[in-house]
Formats: sequence, structure tokens, C-alpha cells
Amino acid sequence: MPSTALPWKVLSSHAGVGVLTEGWTLDTVSAETDDVRTFITEIVFAAPFDTIPVVQLGLTGFDLDQRDSARITLKAENITAGGFQAVISTWAATRVFAVEFNWLAIGA
Repeated sequence: MPSTALPWKVLSSHAGVGVLTEGWTLDTVSAETDDVRTFITEIVFAAPFDTIPVVQLGLTGFDLDQRDSARITLKAENITAGGFQAVISTWAATRVFAVEFNWLAIGA
């Protein structure tokens, strides 16, 4: 039985967000809480995939306040054929001024 194999498609790029990005609040610490603070940025693929791809993120740079511990996470969420959300989080007294990352999407 013949099958039709879809060719692999690979897209990648670099992104940077920080205090000059609208909605950025990771540089603000509240004395009342140690809750997780999150910033979400939308990444749109230059050309959509036919199916939902696998997305890998790599942290390539950051600017953090030196007075406290460095706490940061970077995750890809809500992945679709057209893009994904990069979710950057910190907690406690850590103040994040900027984050840079590379992303790689592989799919059909």
C-alpha cells in the first residue's frame, strides 16, 4: 500500500523582549507577594505548517537585576500550525529587564 510522505519543514528565528516591549512587567516586584510573574509574546511563523510542529526554545541572553537570585523560565505553549506563544516567567524578588531566545520549529 503506497503512502504519501510529507516533506519536513524547518523554521527558526531569534526574538527579544524587554522593558521597551508593551505590557512588560517582569521588572516590577511586589512586596506583598512572591507569586510567579509572566510575560507572553506571540510568535507567528513566516509560513504556516500543515500540521502542528514541534517547537524548541533556547535562552540566548537575559538582563537581570544583580541584587537577587536569577530566576527565569522560558516555555513554548499554545503551539498551532501558524505559531506559538513564548511564555517567560520569574518569581520572588527577581527583576528581569530583557530576554532573548532562539526558536526552532520542525513539522510537516
